[in-house]
Amino acid sequence: MARILHRSIGQPLPHAASAQGVYITDTEGRRYLDGSGGAAVTSVGHGHPEVLAAMRAQIDNLCYAHTGFFTTDAAEELAEQLVKLAPDGLDYVYLVSGGSEAVEAALKMARQYFVETGRPERRHIIARRQSYHGNTLGALATGGNAMRRQQFQPLLPQTHHVSPCYAYRDKGSDESPEAYAARLADELEAKILELGPESVMAFVAEPVVGATLGAVASEADYFKRVRKICDQHGVLLILDEVMCGMGRTGTMFACEQDGITPDILTVAKGLGGGYQPIGAVLLSSAIFDSFANGSGLFQHGHTYLGHPVAAAAANKVVEIIARPETLANVNAMGARLQSGLEAALGASPYVGDIRGRGLFRGIELVADREQKTPFDPARKIHAKIKRQAMARGLISYPMGGTIDGVYGDHVLLAPPYTIQADEIDFLIERITQAIDAAIAE
Repeated sequence: MARILHRSIGQPLPHAASAQGVYITDTEGRRYLDGSGGAAVTSVGHGHPEVLAAMRAQIDNLCYAHTGFFTTDAAEELAEQLVKLAPDGLDYVYLVSGGSEAVEAALKMARQYFVETGRPERRHIIARRQSYHGNTLGALATGGNAMRRQQFQPLLPQTHHVSPCYAYRDKGSDESPEAYAARLADELEAKILELGPESVMAFVAEPVVGATLGAVASEADYFKRVRKICDQHGVLLILDEVMCGMGRTGTMFACEQDGITPDILTVAKGLGGGYQPIGAVLLSSAIFDSFANGSGLFQHGHTYLGHPVAAAAANKVVEIIARPETLANVNAMGARLQSGLEAALGASPYVGDIRGRGLFRGIELVADREQKTPFDPARKIHAKIKRQAMARGLISYPMGGTIDGVYGDHVLLAPPYTIQADEIDFLIERITQAIDAAIAE
C-alpha cells in the first residue's frame, strides 16, 4: 500500500527507474519519450553529464547555507548569468524553489514597492482569465484557471481578470490581429480606469499561456500595447515565464519575441531542468532601489531559497541553453514538430488548432471542427489521450477546461531541447495514434 498522497488517488503509477536524454525508463523496463518535459521542466534532457558534474562538485564543497547568514558563489554566479542574458532593465535576481514561490514573491515585491515609495493605496492585481500562475493562495488567486480556483475561492484574496489573448476562439472572423490586440488592450485599460488607476498595483500575464490554454501566444503588438498602458497608469507589468521561459519558445526569455521588458519576470521549470527545485524572480533597479533606500530588506523568504546545489545545477543548465546550438535546435525541432503535427492532424475533424512557439506546442481538440464545438467534458478526452499516449511510450501533457475551466480539451507538448528529428517524428506518430484512440473509446 502506497503511503504517498498522490495527485490522483487509486490510479497506480509506473515507477520511474532511470532517465537519459529524452527518455524515462520504468522499473518494468518500459521506455517513454518525454514529450512534455514532465510539465515543461526538462530543458537540457535527462542525465546531462555537465549538469551532474556541476552538482557533484557543489555537493563535495557545500550542500546548504541559510541565506540569512551566507551567500554562495553558486547563487551569485547564477544571478549574474541571468541578468546578463535578460532583457535590458532587469538588473537583479531573487532566487526561490519553484514557480508558485516565484509568482508569490513577485506579487509581494510589487506590493512592497508601492509601500516603500509612499503609495500604499495601490493594491489591486489584474490578470487574465484562463491563465495559470501557481498553486499558493496568492498565485492561485492571480491565475484565471476557474477549475483550480473553484473550491478554494473563499480563501483567495480579491483579484480582477480580463480576457486572454486567445485568437482561435475570441478573435472576430473579420477582425485583424492588430484590431484584436487593440480591443484587448482597451479592455485592460478600461479595467484599470474602473478600479481607479491610483489603486492598481500590477498586471500579470504569461507571454505564451501554458498549462491552462495550451501554448497560446499573443497576437500582433498586444504586449507592446499592454506595456504602454501600464506605463501610462503607473502599473507594474509582471510577466510569468515559469513555463514558457528559459529557451522553451526559442529565445532565452519569451518576452524577447514581443519586444518588451517587464518590471518583474518569473522563471522556474526549465531554469533547473528538473535537476533540482529552483525558480527566480528578475526585477528592475527601480524596485530594488525602493527596498535598498527604504526599509533595507525584502520582507519575504523561504528556508531553501538560493540553495547552492540547486543554483549550481541551474547555472550549468542556463549555460547550456545559452549556447547558440541549443536554441537553434529548439527552433528547428519546433518547426518540425509544428509542420509534422499539421501534416498528421491538420485535416482531422477533431483537431481545431495547432499552435505555439519553439518546443512549446498545443493541440486543441474539438467535437465539431467547423463550429469549434468542444467535446462533452464527461468524456474526459484529455485524460484518455494521456493514458493512450503512455501506453504507446509517450509522455504528453493533456488538460481539460481549456475554454472556461469546464469545456475544452488540449494537449501540451514540450520535449527537451536536445530532441532530434527521429524523436520528433516518433512523438508526432504516437500522439496522433493516442488522439485517434482516445476519441474512438
